[in-house]
Amino acid sequence: MTNKKKRIIHSPEFKAETLKLAETVGVAAAARQLSLHESQIYGWRKSANKNSSTTEREKELAAEVAKLKRQLAEQAEELEIVKKAATYFAKNLK
Repeated sequence: MTNKKKRIIHSPEFKAETLKLAETVGVAAAARQLSLHESQIYGWRKSANKNSSTTEREKELAAEVAKLKRQLAEQAEELEIVKKAATYFAKNLK
């Protein structure tokens, strides 16, 4: 008969606080203080960095989309002005 240990699931708040502690005192010291394995903290840090980099990329893309939409609106406005001017000159040349 095998004795399986029940897996402990830590809350996101606990993970965030652990990562803050690890930044200040180091991963090894934080792991000893909290009775965790260093690999857990490294895994949490990797996951947090992955999530934040995705978010940063999304922000960059959103800013670029907004910029391109502004440019498109400006060019559409300029095109409308050119069309009106062409119509005006076409009428006056007749």
